[in-house]
Amino acid sequence: MEPMKQRCNWWKTAGILLIVFLALWHGLEVKAGAAASGNHYLLILYGILVIAAFASLLVLQKFLKRWKLEQLYLVAGLLLGLGYLFVLPPLSAPDEISHYVGAYQLSSHMLGRTANYPTGHVLIRPEDFFLQDVEGTDSYTRDENGIWNTFEEPDQGKNSSADGDNDNETNGILWTETPQVLGQDLTQSTYNSIWNRLIAGEKTWAEQQFLSEDMAVTAFPPVVTTPLAYVPQAIGITLARLFHGSSIFLAYMGRLCNLLFFVFMTWLAMKRMPFGKEVLFGVAVLPMTVHLSASMSYDVMILACMFLFTAVCLDLAYHKEKVQIRDIAVLMVLMAAAGPCKMVYGVMMGFCLLIPVKKFGGWGRWLLSALCVGGIWAAAMLLVNSQTIAAYATATDTVVSWAEEQGYSLTYLIYNPGRLVTLFYNTLLWQGAYLHQTMIGSALGNLDAGLGAPYLVVMILTGCLILLALKKPGETQFMTTGNRIWIVIVCAGCAGLTMLSMLIAWTPMSSSVISGVQGRYFLPFLPALLLICKNDRLILTKDINRSILYFMLVLNSYVLFRTFAAVVLRVR
Repeated sequence: MEPMKQRCNWWKTAGILLIVFLALWHGLEVKAGAAASGNHYLLILYGILVIAAFASLLVLQKFLKRWKLEQLYLVAGLLLGLGYLFVLPPLSAPDEISHYVGAYQLSSHMLGRTANYPTGHVLIRPEDFFLQDVEGTDSYTRDENGIWNTFEEPDQGKNSSADGDNDNETNGILWTETPQVLGQDLTQSTYNSIWNRLIAGEKTWAEQQFLSEDMAVTAFPPVVTTPLAYVPQAIGITLARLFHGSSIFLAYMGRLCNLLFFVFMTWLAMKRMPFGKEVLFGVAVLPMTVHLSASMSYDVMILACMFLFTAVCLDLAYHKEKVQIRDIAVLMVLMAAAGPCKMVYGVMMGFCLLIPVKKFGGWGRWLLSALCVGGIWAAAMLLVNSQTIAAYATATDTVVSWAEEQGYSLTYLIYNPGRLVTLFYNTLLWQGAYLHQTMIGSALGNLDAGLGAPYLVVMILTGCLILLALKKPGETQFMTTGNRIWIVIVCAGCAGLTMLSMLIAWTPMSSSVISGVQGRYFLPFLPALLLICKNDRLILTKDINRSILYFMLVLNSYVLFRTFAAVVLRVR
């Protein structure tokens, strides 16, 4: 028995040895970056990261076989999220600055305070200017109401372009400078800003200038979406404001609460899954997924709700004997919360059609349930996104602001279907590798290609997901061929509408591919898509799911080491 036990545990030793080697390798890069700048505290931070990664892996290794998968994820998801929270600073995730502003707005409503300036921009504490203008390049003035701002009216001596657009103009306001947002361009100076504020006790320039109870105007408008998308982040920001925490502390609190929400919701989804828990676990610990979960992005709400929505549909379809009212209520809440964030995921309501009609008690109750789930989604969409929907549906001549060129309209695409097919084909053909890699996590931060998982790791993680999805010895095959085909259709519908939305909103007519499509947009339906791999023809001879998941956690540690070292090497 002893030799067999040793053979079964060889991968544990291999994983630890691998992580030791990689930690030392990237430690040399951290040492070089710290020596070049003289910031030797970075070696201390790297040491803390390495020790925390080792300790986490040892704890997870000890309980790998003992705990249920959902229990294991609860610990692994939280520890990994904290690691990414540590390595990738606040406001570094895609569009995180806009989501931070949206969460701040909701926080003010929670506190019963004025949330917006007359222009629509969000009011913040003056010391929080630091997050949106780290270097203090803007000029700050007070208006007649005592509110700090960094803008002036466009007609007060500032030249703008002929069509009214300007790089620094937003909602009719001309900003004096383009501010440097914390974390948006990750370099060693980003770590320095956080270290000097949190550890060294240095006051930011904003705190030195604005020591009052006045409010200030952000340079960024909030995202127009449902307030539910920002509840977790807003709770964290509100707590920081109540305890008069610094701007850095406020940003971390918003992120931490979002991480806790995501881990909890994914844990619920994993508990509800009738099969394929390991697949959901694998998707939830991909570098891109964890990075988003530890940010203030509303992608957290989308991912969490869609993971749980998928789990409930599968449970009702293949395990639970009867659909109850509370099940329909859960589906309604999830769709109402996540639907308005990105309307394209409404297609995932198609997973409800996997549930046999007899479990509802007849066609009448099935129809009523369908109307309830679809109706709440439609009502939420109209309440939040009615103007956007109307603009897409009726526009005949659009302009893509970032390219300053004419864009595509829905009307044009209807009358030119050949052009639509060509753009879809070119995008999949020329950008398929990019979409795949960014879905796994090759470009973390603000889609920074120098940060994240290298190509080899992306391919290994992809292989891990496929192995997790295959049928294991003794596992019951629940899905029929028809079920799998339907899941492919639903997922293809989501992907297609995602690409179509970016075609209309973000692609100039001069482009040969659809602009702005990112791999992370496919994460909400990835678990369901992977589950179609379970079949009776291709079966793993041994259940190695937990070993694969442990290896994915090891690879995440490597991604953290590599990303931290890459940032430190950027001495500017």
